[in-house]
Amino acid sequence: MATKYTNLDELRSEKRLLKKEIEELEDILTFKNKKDSLSVMTNGLTDKFLKETEDEDGEKSLSLDTQNIMREISSGMKETASRKNVLNLANDSVKSGLLETTIKMGTVALVSNFAKKSVMNKNWKRKAIGLALVYVAPYALRFIRKKLDEYQKNKTTSSIEKLI
Repeated sequence: MATKYTNLDELRSEKRLLKKEIEELEDILTFKNKKDSLSVMTNGLTDKFLKETEDEDGEKSLSLDTQNIMREISSGMKETASRKNVLNLANDSVKSGLLETTIKMGTVALVSNFAKKSVMNKNWKRKAIGLALVYVAPYALRFIRKKLDEYQKNKTTSSIEKLI
């Protein structure tokens, strides 16, 4: 209230501006426009992941923009999976666990995707193959993993014996 106004019109215009600003803030806080409210609260972080859709009745609803989310994930994966980064990961013994985990996840994703497609197929043989993959694949993958570990241990011991 330290501001001095020269006339009553200035004071009234300032009052109108303040009321308008308060109404805008109330709209944000009461989630009248959900996307804008979330945008303000997250400083714009959620803008690219949310979209507003309007149904037949004219009501607006807020939903996730899955295309944009997948685009962001794929661009991030492209950046981290460049050749130079993959070679650095493979060469760095500390981070090689990350590469191993990524390979495991990729294998699981491929097998589960194939199994899902097979189970949804109309052919009973394909369904049987899909169900067999669901139940047998984890055991087979563990067996293969165990054999690869044994092979790696044998190679390591043989190379150490050659050095000695």
